[in-house]
Parts: sequence; C-alpha cells; structure tokens
Amino acid sequence: MSDNKLVKAIQDKGKTIESEMSFFEHLEALRWHLIRAAISVVVLAIVAFFNFDFIFNTIIMGPFRGDFWTYRMLCKFGHGMCITKINGEIINTEMAGQFMLQINQSLLIGMILSIPYILWELWRFIKPALLEKERKAASGFVFYASLLFVVGILFGYYIIAPESISFLAAYTVSPNIKNQFMISSYVSMVATITLILGIVFELPMIIYILASLGILTGTFMKKTRRYSVVILLILGAVISPSPDFLTTMISTIPLFALYEVGIVVASMVEKRRAKAHNDLMNS
Repeated sequence: MSDNKLVKAIQDKGKTIESEMSFFEHLEALRWHLIRAAISVVVLAIVAFFNFDFIFNTIIMGPFRGDFWTYRMLCKFGHGMCITKINGEIINTEMAGQFMLQINQSLLIGMILSIPYILWELWRFIKPALLEKERKAASGFVFYASLLFVVGILFGYYIIAPESISFLAAYTVSPNIKNQFMISSYVSMVATITLILGIVFELPMIIYILASLGILTGTFMKKTRRYSVVILLILGAVISPSPDFLTTMISTIPLFALYEVGIVVASMVEKRRAKAHNDLMNS
C-alpha cells in the first residue's frame, strides 16, 4: 500500500515538474517575442530620429499649417469652411525641450510603425495554444488589426486633429490675449487624438475576441443598441477636444459604423459557436 502511495507521489511530482518546465518555457518564449518587438521599435525610432526634419515639418506640424490637405479640402467644399491660417504660434520654453521632443517623438513614431510587427509577434506567441479550427478562424488577426489601427490613425490625423486644432487656435476670450502654444502641448494633443482613434478603431477586433470567448453575443449587442448610442456619443465628444456639434458628429459616426460591424462579427461568431455546439451534441 505504501509502495503505491510512493509511486503515485513520484508520478504527481513528475507532472508538477513537467508543468513548471512548460510554464517557464512559455515565459522564455514570451520574453524573446517581447525582445524582438522592442528591437523593432528601437530600430524604427532610430530611423525616425535621423529623418526627423521631414517627420516634424511635414507630418507633426502638418495640421498647424494652412496648406494642410484637410484645410484645402474644406476650402473646396465651401468658402465659409475655408481655413488658410492657424492663429497662434508654437513656442518652446525649456532648454532641452527641442532635443527631448525629437527623442520622444522618434520613439512614438517607432512604436506606431512597429504595431503590425508587434501584433505579429503576439500572434506567433498565442498561435501554438490554439486548436486548428481556432487558428483558421483567427488567421487574419494581424492583417485586420493592423488595417483598423492604421485607418484609425489616419482618421484622427486628417479629420479630428485638424478640426480640433483650428477651432481651439481660433478660440479667444479677449483680443488682448495672444495664443502661444507650447510645442509639448501641441504634439501631445495630436498624438493623443491619433493614438486614441487608432485604438478605438480596434473595436471590431475586441468584439471578435469577446464573442469567441462567449462573453459577448450579437443578440446582446442588438438589444443594447440604444444604450450603446448614448455611450458612443459621449465617447465621440471625449475624443474630439472641439466642443462644436459638427466635429463631435464627425468623430462619432465612424464609431456607430464600427459598432454595427461589431454586431455582424459577433453574430457570425455566435452562429459558428451554436453550430459547433449542435455538432457536438449530435455526435
């Protein structure tokens, strides 16, 4: 009897050691995925640092120039919407401000450009733990997540950021007050708007993941649509620093579209899960 207990204890200990080794092997694999992702950020940040003249003058300062693409398009729609100059000037008040600006923005650019590769590394880490059907169902994860992020970044950069900047730069409470904006304040605003929109546009992917885990269903999303409209309106108002109704609606309409796409995605996953359940019960 004692021999059986001893054998069972040794077997249990072997299983524990095996599971611990597997856990540490997963940690080691995750560490290398993170290291490669970090290297990609650093490499692209270095490239951005040595090309910062173009990045700063053309991209970062683009929405502050009167000849920016968005303002030219507004002029074509109507003279009353035409913006040819942004009131105010950008200043720096810190000794190392411009140097730190170049470093920080180079790192940010490197991180944004690395998003597709980071998502790919994440997919490579998760993929071995998925079943064959799950792998096929999520095979386009990196492509669609990257595409949605890029579309969100472009929407924030070309639509929301220029509208917000032109409104806030022109807003005054007294003609005796001159608008002078810290470069850190301006850059922070542009970066925040574009990054938030890039993340928000990942809504269909988040819904897909939640639906795949059984946490969210298309039926539930349809029933709560009226409440979601209120939440999306509030989110659109938060995303857009400009308080005018037009800019708020411009930022909210894509959120409604993303939510509707999410309903379609969740419904497809719901049907697939129901079919799998029925197949299992019938087998």
